[in-house]
Amino acid sequence: MSTDSDSTGTPPADAAPGRCGLVAIVGRPNVGKSTLLNALIGSKISIVSRKAQTTRHRIHGVLTRPGAQFVFVDTPGFQMRHGGTMNRMMNRVVTQAVSDVDVVVMVVQAGKWTPGDAELLPLLPKGARHVLAVNKIDLLKRRDELFAFVEKIVKQHSFDAVVPVSAAKDKQLDHLLDEIAAGLPEGEPMFDEDTLTDRPVRFIAAELIREKIFRLVGDELPYACTVVIEQWEEGPRQTAINACVLVERESHKPILLGKGGEHMKRIATEARQDIAKLLDSPVHLEVYVKVRKGWSDSVSALRELGYDGA
Repeated sequence: MSTDSDSTGTPPADAAPGRCGLVAIVGRPNVGKSTLLNALIGSKISIVSRKAQTTRHRIHGVLTRPGAQFVFVDTPGFQMRHGGTMNRMMNRVVTQAVSDVDVVVMVVQAGKWTPGDAELLPLLPKGARHVLAVNKIDLLKRRDELFAFVEKIVKQHSFDAVVPVSAAKDKQLDHLLDEIAAGLPEGEPMFDEDTLTDRPVRFIAAELIREKIFRLVGDELPYACTVVIEQWEEGPRQTAINACVLVERESHKPILLGKGGEHMKRIATEARQDIAKLLDSPVHLEVYVKVRKGWSDSVSALRELGYDGA
């Protein structure tokens, strides 16, 4: 973030103060939170899948504009109806993420208000600016239904602002940012201007591999699957990466591999292309599968694997 200054480098007395703050993006699973974060940041830092509950970690995405720095917190979808150690852990991540933010953006899908959405309303922290982002407006068959849909929601909770958006089509995102900026406190930026996320590049690479798994075999493979980067060597010509896909059962391996290993070849190829774009350099990627029974229901295993809130 920068401001105009005189020849001595001192900002003029009437220069507008900068703003910087934490912004939580919350919502039930599969409403487009990660797609919205990526669209706002302008870079893929959170995985996107048509399968619900693909985000498992709290991810900070950073956007710096003249006069304001937005530090976004992308969270797992709050899961009310399914137990298990991993889901309880992810719910704690959501609760912790919204506890000390300046602005909360609650994302809902246009035309689809569910009990899961309503159950989130009491969790929105007092003292923060509450913005309702009505996402996927491009999928509405009748736009005149939008007003009635929003009216039903604001009767249940008084939002400071309501912004219809399409994260996938980049519609109304500047308007959304303006409404978020109105709730940011005055302050110096937390990150350098060119920072996009506080997550290390290895974490993003693992998430990109996991995205390909969900997209290709998500209907067949249970959620007990994660990716661990076991080797990362940056050479003068390329970066060599060995990644392990961790599953819970032997029966999961053939699902991932596919006939003649075709699934895994496609997963590795598409992930390698995305990681190469991320690093802006050639990548050699090896992906293999290991079985570790019960890891998704073990607190110690989840902590070892770097899951927030475990």
